[in-house]
Amino acid sequence: MRELQYLNKYFVKYKYRFLFGIVTTVAAQIFALFTPKLISQSFSAIEDFAKDPDITSDIIRNELLENILLIILTTIIAGFLTFLMRQTLIVMSRHVEFDLKNEVFRQYENLSQSFYKQNRTGDLMNRISEDVGKVRMYVGPAVMYTINTFIRFAIVIVYMYNVSPRLTLYTLLPLPILSYVIFKLSTEINIRSTVFQQYMSKVSSFTQEIFSGIRVVKAYSLEEQHQQNMVDLSHESKAKSMSLAKVQSLFGPLMIALIGVSNLVVIYFGGMMYIDGRIENIGIIAEFILYVNMLTWPVASLGWVSSMVQEAEASQKRVNEFLKIEPEIKNNNPEKSIIHGAISFNNVDFLYEDTGIQALTNVSFTVNKGETLAILGKTGSGKSSILALISRLYDVTGGSIKIDATPIQKVNLNNLRDCIGIVPQDAFLFSDTIKNNIKFGDENATDEQVINAAKMAVVHDNITGFALQYETVLGERGITLSGGQKQRVSIARALIKNPQILLLDDCLSAVDTETEEAILNNLLEFCKDKTTIVVTHRISAARNADKIIILEEGRIIQQGTHNQLVNQSGYYKELYLKQLSEKDLS
Repeated sequence: MRELQYLNKYFVKYKYRFLFGIVTTVAAQIFALFTPKLISQSFSAIEDFAKDPDITSDIIRNELLENILLIILTTIIAGFLTFLMRQTLIVMSRHVEFDLKNEVFRQYENLSQSFYKQNRTGDLMNRISEDVGKVRMYVGPAVMYTINTFIRFAIVIVYMYNVSPRLTLYTLLPLPILSYVIFKLSTEINIRSTVFQQYMSKVSSFTQEIFSGIRVVKAYSLEEQHQQNMVDLSHESKAKSMSLAKVQSLFGPLMIALIGVSNLVVIYFGGMMYIDGRIENIGIIAEFILYVNMLTWPVASLGWVSSMVQEAEASQKRVNEFLKIEPEIKNNNPEKSIIHGAISFNNVDFLYEDTGIQALTNVSFTVNKGETLAILGKTGSGKSSILALISRLYDVTGGSIKIDATPIQKVNLNNLRDCIGIVPQDAFLFSDTIKNNIKFGDENATDEQVINAAKMAVVHDNITGFALQYETVLGERGITLSGGQKQRVSIARALIKNPQILLLDDCLSAVDTETEEAILNNLLEFCKDKTTIVVTHRISAARNADKIIILEEGRIIQQGTHNQLVNQSGYYKELYLKQLSEKDLS
């Protein structure tokens, strides 16, 4: 139960609902216990009628009718109070589920990029859905039935003891056996439940990965191979599920068997005590049988509840593993930061700790507000790493980065990212309308602003060519659009934000040269008062930049303006001559 202690804060948060649920449970049990007592009185009245000739049948009939009406009334009241109890505690569990899912989602948002490199999407989804769902079963049904069971046991045993202490003792003899069985089975369920949840995560991760890469699977005709992999994984998951189910299935029959034994004990010992005169009337035996049967469901539910608790313990442990992770990137300044856009790198070193790759070494440059910096270099030279550091998706491992002369770690993280518009190398679009994908950069943007942004990104004509135009719903990851269209929608999303700092990560690689030139001309006007950093492999995208740096294996090997670099030997001049000849040939 140690892992489930994390949920105590939610019980405190919803304490009034919780307390009201307990009160209604107590009241419901009290009214439910009227029935055995009234039935006992009815049996006693019938017995007295048989023994005493002075008692008339009309008196007995009236007494029985009165008892029947009282049984109906108290049962209705008990039923209504039970309804209130369920409404209160089950609804509370839904509130806790809502809060916990949001807490997990916020934690996912706060965790760094390295976390997502080390964990699979399917496993993350399983923890926020399946695991949180099992935790809700603990907060709702498990807690409700546990409270109900303990309160009913406490009240029923007190009633039984007041009627006959000796018969109560005989009736409760099977309970130690029951407790031992529950303990042993619960331990085994906890072990098997943890293993089963791990396999569920494997299945979720596998299917999510295959669905995301379905085009590659089809292109290489690997459907049958992956189908077999899925079958094998499903068989393993099924085996773990069946193993868990076998243990869980033992609970019900064992509980019912023990209750049956208790009934036999009541009948035998109660009958012997009645014969010996230690019980005044036969109605007490009937009353005790009803008491025992009132305990049937609570006792039988102990197995189910114990199973839910063990599963919830295993699931909450998996959830806690992520909730306890401290985000590597933290907002060190809660005060609002005013950002103008000047950026300076001072002897920056950066190492990817998860892979051990040294991405940047002793990198220094300055970009003033309103200037444009172009970064060129071979694949893997560290270009995208610079943009990730400016966005503070990672922190430097050496040197420093300053925004407007302030160390980046001392800039309010939310303000920093609010002022940055970034177009990633791999354009990601959501399964939503094109308009909403563009408005992701500014949720309050008007339709006119959306259209203007699309026009600057030279994608407006493509969008109007669709039947639903800007209301066209894209497939997963924007699969409805071509690569170039996805890049341009992604550019429009960044432009509509109107950021102080614009980061373009090789975002024109999938467009033709004519479209590229039109976009670059639009960006020249748009970026006049903005700090712009362009990562590119094309000279055409870099030549108008105020500054250009060339990276190789994480180091700056050349820097200057376009005119300076084309007049000196090196990577830039070679790339310029190569692309110039390719243009002439085309």
